[in-house]
Amino acid sequence: QLQLVESGGGLVQPGGSLRLSCAVSGFIHLDYYSIGWFRQAPGKEREAISCISSSGSSIDYADSVKGRFTISRDNAKNTVYLQMIIVNPEDTGVYYCNHQEYWGHGTQVTVSS
Repeated sequence: QLQLVESGGGLVQPGGSLRLSCAVSGFIHLDYYSIGWFRQAPGKEREAISCISSSGSSIDYADSVKGRFTISRDNAKNTVYLQMIIVNPEDTGVYYCNHQEYWGHGTQVTVSS
Protein backbone atom coordinates (compact mmCIF):
# COMPACT_ATOMS: atom_id res chain seq x y z
CA GLN A 1 0.00 0.00 0.00
CA LEU A 2 1.30 3.42 -0.93
CA GLN A 3 1.95 6.03 1.78
CA LEU A 4 2.46 9.70 1.01
CA VAL A 5 3.68 12.26 3.54
CA GLU A 6 3.75 15.96 2.76
CA SER A 7 6.03 18.46 4.48
CA GLY A 8 7.43 21.94 4.02
CA GLY A 9 4.34 24.02 4.58
CA GLY A 10 4.22 27.08 6.77
CA LEU A 11 3.64 30.81 6.89
CA VAL A 12 5.14 32.81 4.03
CA GLN A 13 4.81 36.44 3.02
CA PRO A 14 3.30 37.44 -0.31
CA GLY A 15 5.95 37.31 -2.99
CA GLY A 16 7.92 34.75 -1.06
CA SER A 17 8.76 31.16 -1.85
CA LEU A 18 8.33 27.74 -0.33
CA ARG A 19 9.22 24.19 -1.28
CA LEU A 20 6.90 21.34 -0.44
CA SER A 21 7.99 17.73 -0.33
CA CYS A 22 6.03 14.52 -0.76
CA ALA A 23 7.80 11.46 0.59
CA VAL A 24 6.47 8.25 -0.91
CA SER A 25 6.83 4.78 0.55
CA GLY A 26 5.22 1.35 0.38
CA PHE A 27 6.17 0.59 -3.19
CA ILE A 28 8.92 -1.08 -5.19
CA HIS A 29 9.98 1.73 -7.50
CA LEU A 30 8.77 5.35 -7.30
CA ASP A 31 9.39 5.71 -11.01
CA TYR A 32 6.34 3.51 -11.63
CA TYR A 33 4.03 6.19 -10.25
CA SER A 34 2.73 9.49 -11.46
CA ILE A 35 2.16 11.94 -8.60
CA GLY A 36 -0.13 14.92 -8.36
CA TRP A 37 -0.30 17.93 -6.07
CA PHE A 38 -3.68 19.26 -4.99
CA ARG A 39 -4.70 22.07 -2.68
CA GLN A 40 -7.81 22.94 -0.76
CA ALA A 41 -8.39 26.55 0.17
CA PRO A 42 -10.68 27.43 3.08
CA GLY A 43 -14.29 27.00 2.05
CA LYS A 44 -13.40 25.68 -1.38
CA GLU A 45 -13.19 22.32 -3.06
CA ARG A 46 -9.91 20.51 -3.50
CA GLU A 47 -8.31 21.41 -6.81
CA ALA A 48 -5.54 19.84 -8.85
CA ILE A 49 -2.59 22.15 -9.32
CA SER A 50 0.16 20.03 -10.82
CA CYS A 51 1.12 16.50 -11.78
CA ILE A 52 4.20 14.73 -12.99
CA SER A 53 4.39 11.46 -14.90
CA SER A 54 6.29 8.45 -13.66
CA SER A 55 9.29 9.30 -15.82
CA GLY A 56 9.04 13.03 -15.21
CA SER A 57 8.73 13.67 -18.92
CA SER A 58 5.14 14.89 -18.74
CA ILE A 59 4.18 17.75 -16.44
CA ASP A 60 1.00 19.79 -16.15
CA TYR A 61 0.01 22.84 -14.15
CA ALA A 62 -3.23 24.59 -13.37
CA ASP A 63 -3.44 28.02 -14.95
CA SER A 64 -3.49 29.61 -11.50
CA VAL A 65 0.05 28.41 -10.71
CA LYS A 66 1.65 28.18 -14.14
CA GLY A 67 4.93 30.08 -14.25
CA ARG A 68 5.16 30.24 -10.45
CA PHE A 69 5.15 26.61 -9.29
CA THR A 70 7.51 23.87 -10.41
CA ILE A 71 6.96 20.17 -9.81
CA SER A 72 9.90 17.79 -9.83
CA ARG A 73 10.82 14.35 -8.60
CA ASP A 74 13.87 12.60 -7.26
CA ASN A 75 13.17 8.90 -7.58
CA ALA A 76 16.40 8.03 -5.77
CA LYS A 77 15.04 9.87 -2.73
CA ASN A 78 11.46 8.65 -3.23
CA THR A 79 10.33 12.25 -3.12
CA VAL A 80 8.30 14.60 -5.26
CA TYR A 81 8.67 18.35 -4.79
CA LEU A 82 6.59 21.43 -5.42
CA GLN A 83 8.63 24.62 -5.60
CA MET A 84 6.43 27.66 -5.11
CA ILE A 85 7.58 31.20 -5.89
CA ILE A 86 5.88 34.60 -6.02
CA VAL A 87 3.15 33.25 -3.76
CA ASN A 88 0.03 35.25 -3.07
CA PRO A 89 -2.79 34.96 -0.51
CA GLU A 90 -4.85 32.92 -2.98
CA ASP A 91 -2.23 30.18 -2.65
CA THR A 92 -3.25 29.65 0.97
CA GLY A 93 -4.59 26.19 1.68
CA VAL A 94 -3.78 22.63 2.58
CA TYR A 95 -1.56 20.99 -0.01
CA TYR A 96 -1.85 17.28 -0.68
CA CYS A 97 0.05 14.87 -2.85
CA ASN A 98 -1.77 12.03 -4.51
CA HIS A 99 -1.53 8.87 -6.55
CA GLN A 100 -4.85 7.41 -7.65
CA GLU A 101 -6.78 6.62 -4.46
CA TYR A 102 -3.83 7.35 -2.17
CA TRP A 103 -3.57 10.69 -0.40
CA GLY A 104 -1.28 12.21 2.16
CA HIS A 105 -2.60 14.09 5.19
CA GLY A 106 -1.60 17.43 3.73
CA THR A 107 0.60 20.34 4.74
CA GLN A 108 -0.75 23.81 5.49
CA VAL A 109 0.49 26.78 3.49
CA THR A 110 -0.51 30.25 4.65
CA VAL A 111 0.41 33.29 2.61
CA SER A 112 0.03 36.41 4.69
CA SER A 113 1.89 39.54 5.66
